[in-house]
Amino acid sequence: MRILITGATGLVGSEITRLCHEQGINVNFLTTSKGKIEKGETYRGFYWDPSSGKIDTKCLEGVGAIINLAGASVFQPWTTSNKKKILNSRLDSLNLLHKTLKQNSHEVGQLVSASAIGIYPSSRTKMYEENHTAVADNFLGEVSEKWEAAADEFNDLDLRVAKVRIGIVLSADGGALPQIMKPVKFNLGSPLGSGKQWQSWIHIHDLARMFLYIISNGLAGVYNGVAPNPATNEELTKEVAHALHKKLWLPKVPGLALKAAMGEMSSVVLGSQLVSSGKIQEEGFEFNFVNLRPAIQDLLNKKTG
Repeated sequence: MRILITGATGLVGSEITRLCHEQGINVNFLTTSKGKIEKGETYRGFYWDPSSGKIDTKCLEGVGAIINLAGASVFQPWTTSNKKKILNSRLDSLNLLHKTLKQNSHEVGQLVSASAIGIYPSSRTKMYEENHTAVADNFLGEVSEKWEAAADEFNDLDLRVAKVRIGIVLSADGGALPQIMKPVKFNLGSPLGSGKQWQSWIHIHDLARMFLYIISNGLAGVYNGVAPNPATNEELTKEVAHALHKKLWLPKVPGLALKAAMGEMSSVVLGSQLVSSGKIQEEGFEFNFVNLRPAIQDLLNKKTG
């Protein structure tokens, strides 16, 4: 089997690619950097430029499913130009894939596209399941909603379409965990805002497994890419401190200070999404990392091992 991955060299894409190779699944990947193109049997790179509509259609050869992770990072200043880049990078990628599939013969039967739990409105009390229809009234909500709508267009091509609303990805190699660890290592760690905001997390290995599970089981629809036991920001910070044998002694960072420093982007760290993993579990998926402490310990062991 061969899978085409967009965003294959990113944090999540790299882990999915590694898992594919473990399972004997060959990977084609699309890249905007001609210098990253490889031509191996198990790992083949193809050039594309979604902003200008360029793509090497040979990327579809032998491919049965597509995993779409392409999109500029939301962790950059939310200037008007950056907002446009964040949104358009997601929409242009999916639109170009749709056009390419429509205009060329192929064997693709499934699309699994990334989305984000940022689509859910911030709440400290509501547990969000996939059938919740209200969308967050902020930039992340807008991006996620339009991202999913672009993925839904592939239903017109008779593909099975699945969307994974990804939570806070815990990895030793990037994402949230190293950012939390930095101040904690120097005894400067502190919860953000009230610390009571929910942060639905997932170990990167479980997230990669989930994408491949959806493909191997032919699943369609929306799935929350989160572990079964969300944590508050304060719990997450305390667990990192525990793993590093550090103490938290500083007061919480006031929400007003974060809003002043980060502006609109502060919603990323102050927003609260308590998100259910029940739907994917009902499909038979079993998490390797259900609780936060073993997940963090595993990642730190990988970092130091």
